[in-house]
Amino acid sequence: MNTGQTQLKGAQACAHPFCVVCSGSNPYGLGLKFEPDGDGGVSTVFLAHAALEGYPGLVHGGVVASMLDGTMTNCLFAQGIVAVTGELTVRYWKPVLIGRELQLRAWIEERHRPLYVMQAELTQEGCVKAAASAKFMERNE
Repeated sequence: MNTGQTQLKGAQACAHPFCVVCSGSNPYGLGLKFEPDGDGGVSTVFLAHAALEGYPGLVHGGVVASMLDGTMTNCLFAQGIVAVTGELTVRYWKPVLIGRELQLRAWIEERHRPLYVMQAELTQEGCVKAAASAKFMERNE
């Protein structure tokens, strides 16, 4: 296990033990499993199932926002940073389809410790369906 993966798993266990997006301990959660991508970002692949539906056949927009937010959080975890979302802007380009695999990726755009500016994308079938930008504030505990 590389350093990024070790930091990611450690931060998840300490800071997000029951997270609806990334914890395997939450029976009602998504259980997304993130991997560092080598460029300082993280990514995952996920099959959108019917329990996540908003309009018929489409993933609920709030679930899309949560997945993008969680991907950015886990990107910071992989850098050994525990931070909370201060601002989140989501742009929905196209509907995200139920029953189809999707890919999530996030990266750090700017570092101004304790503030981090993040970016994330959700792609499906080779097309960017939604993107997010966010500002995260490092937690001091």
